[in-house]
Amino acid sequence: MNKIRVRYAPSPTGHLHIGNARTALFNYLFARANDGKFIVRIEDTDTKRNVETGIKSQMAYLEWLGLDWDESINKDGGYGPYRQLERLDTYREYAYKLIDMGLAYKCYCTEEELAAEREEMRQKGYDKLHYSRKCLGKPDQDKPYAIRFKVPDNESYTFKDIVKGEVTFQSEDVGDWVILKKNKIPTYNFACAIDDHLMEISHVLRGEDHITNTPRQLMVMDAFGWPYPTYGHMTLIVNENNKKLSKRDESIIQFIEQYHEKGFLPEALFNFIALLGFSPDSKEEILSKEELIELFDQNRLSTSPATFDKEKLHYINNRYIKALSLEETLELCMPYLKEAGIGENEDAEWFESLIKVFKDRLVYGEQIVSLYNDFFARPFTLEGEALDFMQQEGVRSLVETFKDEVASLEPFTPDTLKTTIKHAGKETGMKGKMLFMPIRIAVSGSMHGPDLPQMMNLMGREMVLENLEKTLEKI
Repeated sequence: MNKIRVRYAPSPTGHLHIGNARTALFNYLFARANDGKFIVRIEDTDTKRNVETGIKSQMAYLEWLGLDWDESINKDGGYGPYRQLERLDTYREYAYKLIDMGLAYKCYCTEEELAAEREEMRQKGYDKLHYSRKCLGKPDQDKPYAIRFKVPDNESYTFKDIVKGEVTFQSEDVGDWVILKKNKIPTYNFACAIDDHLMEISHVLRGEDHITNTPRQLMVMDAFGWPYPTYGHMTLIVNENNKKLSKRDESIIQFIEQYHEKGFLPEALFNFIALLGFSPDSKEEILSKEELIELFDQNRLSTSPATFDKEKLHYINNRYIKALSLEETLELCMPYLKEAGIGENEDAEWFESLIKVFKDRLVYGEQIVSLYNDFFARPFTLEGEALDFMQQEGVRSLVETFKDEVASLEPFTPDTLKTTIKHAGKETGMKGKMLFMPIRIAVSGSMHGPDLPQMMNLMGREMVLENLEKTLEKI
């Protein structure tokens, strides 16, 4: 195989998970970096677990992330169908070929018989609970049957893995496995091997949890004399406690749809996911899709688990938000502000001021609500270190002077407020930190916050005067 053809093969059993998104993204980068083809194949043979909207949702969020594909259910490239349930006749044909070749056989055992056999082996202390082959060589019977692959004895299966190096499995570790179930739907490993060959897949990049599937797939390829694709099993994604990322781990947002709903930028998420187990030859972490394609090198895939660093994700997304225009940031934030009922009676200029105040500290779109509430909607309190600071000489006179000037200030804008602060400082002899810090504390109750004139403009004259009065009552 000289041409590069890779595939991402999701099962429509749920929404697009961060781990699956990484698999898709690495295959996409590999294809684009090598002038190859990126195929999205739907492995939907697990009919009991399929979700009706699973395919549509997964593909929609792949597109949202910025991935496009050369072949799939909506883009025929001559290797279809791309949905496994539409390829059942093909799998059955190859399964019966294996029977004719003496490499597979019909198994008439019921689930109850198989369970009883496994239990008996367990009680006898068997290390491997492999099927006993009691149906091997049986004449055809008029009852339902599955088809099992006859695993060769004393055979080694070795392949060179891009990430793991040389990997070897022994056939004795794999019992005769079902390739076609009684309902005549193929099992995952059988269908996968058939499809990878017929679709001329050159490289298989996937998570390391799939590595134990590889020997079964190699058995099928060996049976038909097919060449192996090149495999690369990417290391696990772990949380900050070095534990495998579990869908039950609520400390980490794990589905791409959730990131979209919270107002993360797809370009930032693409950038972050691309660094989960890949170290580009670059000192810069903020990399566009085009830069990542240019830098992608399968030989730089990590051999150590990839840590999902939430702080790094937040840093990257914040960097991307900072690069947005004011209009783009406002467009990102407006749905969340509207839903929270913030600024219902305010004009466009007020919203622009709000974005200017918080843009540099904004990590994701939805956060605009909590940032606003933290500064403007919480009850005014003056205590602790902030109160102690306000007890210093000259502070009360400054607050009184500033309050009087704000009461008659026209117009009430960031520019006029900035001038008023300076004028109050001249009137009272206060400057530097002893000018700006007391006024910040007096209007917000906090020693830290966004640009002071912009903040007061957003608060409005009434709230500013009210907080100044509460401050004077306290000091």
